[in-house]
Amino acid sequence: MKKYFGTDGIRSNSLYLLSNGFSYKVGKAVAKAFDVKEVIIGCDTRESSLPILNEITKGLNQLGVVVYFQENATTPMIAYYSKLKEMIGIMITASHNPYFDNGIKIFNKGYKTDDEIEEKIENFINNINENDANSNYSYVKTNEPLNAYLRFFDSLLLEAGAINACFDCANGASYKIIEEVIKRYVPKGKAYNVSPNGKNINDGVGSTHLDFLKSVVGSHDIGFAFDGDADRCLIVSKNGKIVDGDMMMYIYASYMKKKGLLKDNHVVLTKMSNPGILKAFKEENITYSLCDVGDKYVKAEMDEYSYTLGGEASGHIILNHLMHSGDGVLMALYMLKILKEENCNLEDYLKKVTPYPFKMINIKDVSKDVLKDEEVINLTKKIKEIFKEDYLVLIRPSGTEPLIRVTMSYKDVKILNEQINQMVDLIKEKGKMIWHTLLF
Repeated sequence: MKKYFGTDGIRSNSLYLLSNGFSYKVGKAVAKAFDVKEVIIGCDTRESSLPILNEITKGLNQLGVVVYFQENATTPMIAYYSKLKEMIGIMITASHNPYFDNGIKIFNKGYKTDDEIEEKIENFINNINENDANSNYSYVKTNEPLNAYLRFFDSLLLEAGAINACFDCANGASYKIIEEVIKRYVPKGKAYNVSPNGKNINDGVGSTHLDFLKSVVGSHDIGFAFDGDADRCLIVSKNGKIVDGDMMMYIYASYMKKKGLLKDNHVVLTKMSNPGILKAFKEENITYSLCDVGDKYVKAEMDEYSYTLGGEASGHIILNHLMHSGDGVLMALYMLKILKEENCNLEDYLKKVTPYPFKMINIKDVSKDVLKDEEVINLTKKIKEIFKEDYLVLIRPSGTEPLIRVTMSYKDVKILNEQINQMVDLIKEKGKMIWHTLLF
């Protein structure tokens, strides 16, 4: 079991990352684990990101590592440049979390670190004394990652034509790059929530809060919402319908299959995928595999079989024939390219798919050990027997937040609500009892 790394890097309350020299230790541990001379770092717009950058830089500098810093970077930008230059990349972000959280994502030549290297980094962290930290640090500001990223986009010819698209940047890392993207590829585009103040990232906006985009999309043809570090994207249609990552992948897959770009006519999805959309894939003669939740698991499955498309319902999608990592801005531009080339609108695709009712409830302040409780296990089995077929039942601890997620999907919304409420009530009751036992 790893102590610091979750499913997507290190993530915690920012006060933790800035206490007891922790971020300094991470920097020094990265230098030890990879034995490199140069590192590229980017960060999102949280008020804690620059102080964490300074601490990580201290640790790297102490072992002679030169740090290059790209301001206003998205996670995909750092991932792309890390791969392009075959160097270590670090992104300081807590993605879709609120501003008081932050995190550290590490890329080894463009790819997220695997379990073995994360355990190695953790071992170094645990054996570094913060008292040896030097207060001096230095980094070199550069725009080369941004310029290289834009050159990459230029090479893809992702013109949107006359489509009037809007973009919700969540007051996050995409707020600067989106200006250049609109100017170059979406002449009728408009960006919203591009005024970060350190505390308003993901605050009622972005891919986890779609009400804002729904309120403005009516004056546009289509709307895209990014999360704080822009490695995710969700869509809202002109009529206000939410299009999640599963539905987006159905559209991508249909187009890519037609163009001969979909390897083995296969898509990698997760166990969170909507049963109604899985049915639509079958009808389109597109096969799929379901892996554990987390883009690192999606990517591992894709790499093993060289698949070209995979992702999560949350909007983290990998268009592997274009980019090795999830990229919200790229997803948006690729969707616009498809709509332009096919001379259709989003609603034409939505008519082909009927997602099943879907509910996800987050439960806080309960012990994750509740998932081992016999009553919870037995109720899970009973619910699956009631649903019988074409259903989703997934109960798991979050890999990025201190909570348990209960997710279910079924064609009959009344039965769905009855069963998920029964499960949530049981987990709350049992989970708090276990929590209380551990505390006292």
